[in-house]
Amino acid sequence: MRVINAGYVIISEIDGMKILKSIESIGRVCYKSEKKITKDSSQKFVANLLKRGHESVIEHEKITVKFICDRGVSHELVRHRIASFSQESTRYCNYSNEKFGKELTLVKPLFWNEESEQYKSWLRVMDLIEKTYNSLIASGVKPEEARSILPNSLKTEIVVSMNLREWRHFFKLRTATAAHPQMREITIPLLNELKGKIPIVFDDIEII
Repeated sequence: MRVINAGYVIISEIDGMKILKSIESIGRVCYKSEKKITKDSSQKFVANLLKRGHESVIEHEKITVKFICDRGVSHELVRHRIASFSQESTRYCNYSNEKFGKELTLVKPLFWNEESEQYKSWLRVMDLIEKTYNSLIASGVKPEEARSILPNSLKTEIVVSMNLREWRHFFKLRTATAAHPQMREITIPLLNELKGKIPIVFDDIEII
């Protein structure tokens, strides 16, 4: 059994200024103001779009991110409607195979200290699940059947693509204080990184 921390990988190659210039060139079609494009006009133009709520223009640009999280968090991710998802399948992945080290990989619950009784109880249950899963597979049960005992804590990898408008909506929901702690564990650093990579687009989203 292996316990890891949640995380993410930005798959898209991001050139923030190139994205802003692309948005400007598209957005100015709406106003037929293409002649106003200059070397430095894109940041102000995009800022004005967002200020006016004209966010449909930023839908033309997308970002793809791979999240490494537990199954419970992934169930919340896929609730976002305007997105594409590709997720590690417990139906086809046989975790008793050598490829997976013949073990389950679990995401550490960040809200329990490793020395606490809660964490130790969680660890005991995860150990029992792993042993039972491997035993079921060894008895001839298919992975798609054995997965019925797998926990929410099981590590999953899910690739998510959204346009910039949907990412804004996503971050407003998933970095808020009401969001699940394990969701915020990955969304807050991702938002901060994207703020550094793409000027203007995410700057107004505050993390509380």
